[in-house]
Amino acid sequence: MNLICELTGTGNSVRPGEISLANNALLFLDEFSEFSRHVLDCLREPLESGEITISRAGYNVKFPANFQLVCALNPSPCGQFDGSLANCRSTPDQILKYLSKLSGPLLDRIDIQVMVPRETESMSLNGATKQNNQPMTTSQAKNLVEKARLRQIRRQGCLNSEIKPKALKQICELSEKTEAFLATASEKMKLSHRAYHRTLRLARTIADLADSEVIEQQHLAEALNYRALDRLIDQVQSL
Repeated sequence: MNLICELTGTGNSVRPGEISLANNALLFLDEFSEFSRHVLDCLREPLESGEITISRAGYNVKFPANFQLVCALNPSPCGQFDGSLANCRSTPDQILKYLSKLSGPLLDRIDIQVMVPRETESMSLNGATKQNNQPMTTSQAKNLVEKARLRQIRRQGCLNSEIKPKALKQICELSEKTEAFLATASEKMKLSHRAYHRTLRLARTIADLADSEVIEQQHLAEALNYRALDRLIDQVQSL
């Protein structure tokens, strides 16, 4: 309960919590799956609405909580699971119990989920000597993001993350081919309506970063590929 209070805010003087202190900024939670499910689910409301409501006896207060959530977690309790149990000290049941703290509605609200492979000595040596592509500099990334944000403001008067559901279909218009691709992928991945809409917004952003007026199939495929935790859970269930 104390951890929930620290995150959301409480007290006789109605103090804002960490998620409100991170308003318009970044909130980083390490070892994400070590938090209790009850604590993690208290993030669902602010991730959806950008504010948090604190209800206590005698008062009802809203605080701003429009933060950028960044979290990190191991793929298993032992940290060794990489799709195979060969080098893993955890059983499939232990892994599923560990990941079950991340509820479906919470995962739906995390748009970009990326698996980071464990670096081996060979990878480190090859990475130091063989780089086919020059990495993007911070300055280049900043310019790219600023250009994409400006495109969004000019097109719809707000950022893609702020598009209202009613306007989503018009702003993120798809061709018959790309709509059929997304429908098939959504059915196969069992995406909820919320995850479907967030994937569409993310694909629109990927298209903006690529300086594309329309959302292409490759943009949708990349957005769908960022649902790594969903794929990880499906992979464990199949073992």
